[in-house]
Amino acid sequence: MKTEITVTVKPENEKNIGLIKKLLMNELQKKPEAAEAAASGVDVEFVFVKKSIDARHGQVKLHLRYAAYIGEKAPQADTALPVWKKADGKKSVIIVGSGPAGLFAALKLLEYGIKPVIIERGNETAQRRKDIALISTQGVVNGESNYCFGEGGAGTFSDGKLYTRSNKRGDIGGILRIFHAFGADEKILTDAHPHIGTDRLPKIINAMRNRIIELGGEVRFGCRCTDFLIKDGMVQGVRVESLGGPSRASGTPDGSGTPDGSGTPGGSGTTEIYADAVILATGHSAQDIYMQLAKVAPQSLEAKTFAVGVRVEHPRTVIDEIQYHGKAGSLEQAGLGAAEYRVTTQVDGRGVYSFCMCPGGFVVPSASGPEEIVVNGMSAAARNSKWSNAAIVVETRPEDIPQSFVEQARELGCTALAGLLFRTDLEHKAWEQSKGQAAPAQLVTDFLGNRATVQEAFPPTSYTPGIISSNLNEWMPSFITERLAQGLRQINQSMKGFIHPAALMIAPETRTSTPVRILRNKETMECTGLPGLYPAGEGSGYAGGIVSSAMDGENVAMAIVSSFYPRNQ
Repeated sequence: MKTEITVTVKPENEKNIGLIKKLLMNELQKKPEAAEAAASGVDVEFVFVKKSIDARHGQVKLHLRYAAYIGEKAPQADTALPVWKKADGKKSVIIVGSGPAGLFAALKLLEYGIKPVIIERGNETAQRRKDIALISTQGVVNGESNYCFGEGGAGTFSDGKLYTRSNKRGDIGGILRIFHAFGADEKILTDAHPHIGTDRLPKIINAMRNRIIELGGEVRFGCRCTDFLIKDGMVQGVRVESLGGPSRASGTPDGSGTPDGSGTPGGSGTTEIYADAVILATGHSAQDIYMQLAKVAPQSLEAKTFAVGVRVEHPRTVIDEIQYHGKAGSLEQAGLGAAEYRVTTQVDGRGVYSFCMCPGGFVVPSASGPEEIVVNGMSAAARNSKWSNAAIVVETRPEDIPQSFVEQARELGCTALAGLLFRTDLEHKAWEQSKGQAAPAQLVTDFLGNRATVQEAFPPTSYTPGIISSNLNEWMPSFITERLAQGLRQINQSMKGFIHPAALMIAPETRTSTPVRILRNKETMECTGLPGLYPAGEGSGYAGGIVSSAMDGENVAMAIVSSFYPRNQ
């Protein structure tokens, strides 16, 4: 028989096998059937399943979950990976976007020998890293290759967080096993809140891309989708503008191939690419894609709830001391590392909550176009910087959007775009504060006091483009700032010391999710207004985060497989 047991130990006893075995046997005695079976002299085998950290109630503890196999042999750990096949060329699918939804959709298609053709407007990770560096050093934003656009999507140069609560959307364990197979640390298979780290994730993404190419897929960088090719009411391809990136054809991972014969890789011009289906996996920041959809199928878009707020950055020691109850130093030595937190509260009928918490991390510039400022967070695998940060955001519903943006959207023929226009306007207002990538900032204490922070009073920050003093209350919408202020006070009640003299607010955080959903048929997964087009991932409005996007990409790919080969249903 099998049963699951959780034991609790202090961090310093995590590797004390003798103690853990004793605790497991004690817990086993509390389960009558299991205790009776164990008492009969049969063998008992314990298999480690999951570790989680509990910093509540003034004492940090580790919860270790084990599967106990009584009188039977424990099965081998589930390390099975999909069997990917060489694409046979009979069917092909265009995938617009190489984020987790796009990459995992491509891998799923290759399980059936279907050729994926990935179109990515941004650059490969190596060049993309250089593009990102220019934002911090020169304030120059490459509108095609930045923190949001490029190989691996918005998550590549972030924390690589793999935690999700989307248990019913797919096989979370399967997604983690694939990441592990391509180079992620084995700990992601058992940690309760697994992460990869921005220093390691690019190589993993590169490995996935090269595997797709080896199996006959194509990856074309520097190619922006500018239109959908529609025939007989069906999307049958895309028109792309080459921005100078290399094409990666089957068998040419060095970029030497010319997969469509339309010209030399790295050239410019417009190309039409046809396939049997098109997956749209463009992420939450591809505003131009929503505009394209609004022109050809406005009925396929609907406004959805998203979030707006700021990045709150503390000295890492502050958060560690709060979460570890004054024992940060000793617990760090025990291997716990920088402390995490997750907070949520309600203010005037709207959620105020933390998002993408980056312990021992950095605040980074995430604009995807000129004359806008967007901030985000990231951290390396070691999570060992001097700061910890998180987005603190306010739930923003379609009815909260000022009427002026609704009218603008109506003039464009699609009122679902109102939230997108509002988001863009807010990001531009942030840019107006400095006319560059120096982000508007304010001490939390000054924000709550409705006064600008004296520039010289700012503490050191991880945000490398620099910060400029700005009273956020004066240009951010009051329905955001008022709820944010009250939310911060409530958060401080549960995390005493969160409102700290060195706590810094950097604005704005606007890309936690998209304000627009692309409607799709629940059965076929096709866009309701454009058959043949399959929205997937964060940009579709049906996922949020690396793992949920990856699962959504797999689900969309399987819907396409089922349409090609009905016997697989």
